[in-house]
Amino acid sequence: MNASPSIRRNNWIGFLNQGLAERELQCVMAIAAGASSKEVARELGISKDGVDKRLAAAGLKLGVIRRAALVAEAFRRGLISPMIIILCAILVGQSAVNDNSFNRIRRPGERRIENRTAVRRVEAFQAA
Repeated sequence: MNASPSIRRNNWIGFLNQGLAERELQCVMAIAAGASSKEVARELGISKDGVDKRLAAAGLKLGVIRRAALVAEAFRRGLISPMIIILCAILVGQSAVNDNSFNRIRRPGERRIENRTAVRRVEAFQAA
């Protein structure tokens, strides 16, 4: 199974070869992270107009005009993903596989058997 090549920037992961050029994807990821065109231009070493043109090209490819819609559409199509989602998926997968009682979510009022057993052992030890 071949994984799609990806780039990481500003706590976002962008997946290449899925419709956007690398520079367009970098600009979209920076905008998703909350950067302005001027900040993106400074980070990437290009002009502000170059960033705006890359975003316009990406918007044309995805069929949107506004920046927020561009980020939302890229996220919806799986072109970009915040790294926190990947971390959460790893943690959920780990907790599903691990049989550690500390990871178990208990309902209010549910008692732990280990505590009752430990209390009884202490009481039996004190009585002896």
